[in-house]
Amino acid sequence: MTTGATRPAQERSVWRRVRRSPITHVVAAFVVLALVQLFFVKPFQVPSESMSPTLETGDRILADRISLSFGDPVQGDVIVFSRPDTWKTDAAPRGALRTAVGWVGDLVGFGPSNLDALVKRVVGEPGSTVQCCSAEGAVQVDGVALDESYVRNDAPFVAGQLDCGSVPASTRCFGPITVPDGEYLVMGDNRANSADSVVGCRGAPASAECARFVPRSDVIGEVRAILWPLDRAFGPLD
Repeated sequence: MTTGATRPAQERSVWRRVRRSPITHVVAAFVVLALVQLFFVKPFQVPSESMSPTLETGDRILADRISLSFGDPVQGDVIVFSRPDTWKTDAAPRGALRTAVGWVGDLVGFGPSNLDALVKRVVGEPGSTVQCCSAEGAVQVDGVALDESYVRNDAPFVAGQLDCGSVPASTRCFGPITVPDGEYLVMGDNRANSADSVVGCRGAPASAECARFVPRSDVIGEVRAILWPLDRAFGPLD
């Protein structure tokens, strides 16, 4: 027969065993990982070559979620964002096993993910007007040409021969496009091979209707560092 005096002692013993259990430690670790990724930083894998050579396909990167809790992205930032509805294409449905594996990957930050995320560079902030090109072939924001030394692969542009006034015009040319409030115009550093905000505008008549933007609500974080591979870890992003 259990007395009132021994019951608290038994309860403490059970609680002590629960706290010391390896299963409890594993669950606690998963909870901490989930909270860190939800509020602070989250690792991602670069899905394509659109940001090459700044980021290569398969690079593991770290996105900072804290800074965007206190401010908004600015021109030049490299951001991770959920693929907006206007960017989505038909994709094969995931099976139950793949979805379960992706759920674990999203929780721990490594492995397959169910999150359809993209990585691009912010070029136009809300309210700004973006166009290409200047006489030298540079992207302009509010009439000011950008110095984009990180762009290594762009569409051909030769002033006076193949430019925005030639026939045909250079496929580097687009705009002017005014970015709506609460949205961003983003581009890949690999300009000649990037399905970005202006992919449907290149060489087309000036029209904002050809552009697709990233809503602020879809921005997940700012890329702070490359984590893997080691020979590229913590390399420059600009």
